[in-house]
Amino acid sequence: MKNYKKILPLLLVLVLTFGLTACGSKTNSSEEQDANPTVAAVTETENTEVSEATEAETPAPATEYPVTITDSEGRDITVEAEPEKVVSMAPNITELMFALGAEDKLVGRTDYCDYPEEAAQIESVGTLTTPDIEKIISLQPDVVIASTHFTEESEEKLTELGIKVILLYEEHEVEGVYTILDTLGTILNEKDSAAALVTEMKTSIEETKAAVAGLETPSVYYVVGFGEYGDYTAGGDTFVGQLITLAGGNNIAQDVSGWSYTLESLVEADPDIIIIAEGMKESFVTADNYKELSAVKNGNVYGIDNNTVERQGYRNAEGIRALAEIFHPDAFK
Repeated sequence: MKNYKKILPLLLVLVLTFGLTACGSKTNSSEEQDANPTVAAVTETENTEVSEATEAETPAPATEYPVTITDSEGRDITVEAEPEKVVSMAPNITELMFALGAEDKLVGRTDYCDYPEEAAQIESVGTLTTPDIEKIISLQPDVVIASTHFTEESEEKLTELGIKVILLYEEHEVEGVYTILDTLGTILNEKDSAAALVTEMKTSIEETKAAVAGLETPSVYYVVGFGEYGDYTAGGDTFVGQLITLAGGNNIAQDVSGWSYTLESLVEADPDIIIIAEGMKESFVTADNYKELSAVKNGNVYGIDNNTVERQGYRNAEGIRALAEIFHPDAFK
């Protein structure tokens, strides 16, 4: 069965992926992991530390093709040879391919693949939900790698034409990013790079968690959308919700499932800090509905690059750190 996020109403997909136009422009979507041995406190024997460090430095083996991977639909998909041409149907996949050093394989991307800047040089095949199938066919990809918002109809059309489609959905926890990196590394013969990126992410996140551990947590509201179409935030079971917790914030929508919220609940909670996409900040703080919030009055509405927390990829560690520096500035002086 398709991941439940694939059947979100179109309005909510627009809110989460492309921004709520009524509110201004918006750029683009509890961790349980072990501390990285290279930065952990010295709690084990010297031999254990040496063993862990050696293991961390051991290069991952190259992919041996054909290789079979399991995608997010639970399908076992065999990649016969190292792909030379890849079409990415999601901004986070495009970002991760660049991070892995596999950008030379990219021959197509979506209109919303805007990071890094070099992605603009790759030919666009349309939107996430309505790609240009003929354009994809003309690029003759070895594989199309898609994510949460890719439609079943598009997948079926490409599959019928003999084009291999691999679905790697976004998840609710950071571990999902590690899984996507590992799978991409296997598909693209970049396993060593994938392992290194995962280690770097874990190290950075553990450092941030250690810096804010034990500190008082400010109440936080994350703005996904606002205005005439309603108020949307990151509930406790969302990816962004988890990142707020990792950064040492107390999400006022922690008990909410999904993204819908109410103005009444926001006013009642009156959070210490409000986080919003930089491009939406001015519209929010000047809107009549929000002027009386303490965070607005006290100048505690912070605009951020929301791609680093909403788009699941390598930059999430950077996003967690940015949030933590807002929540606990003294911890990073």
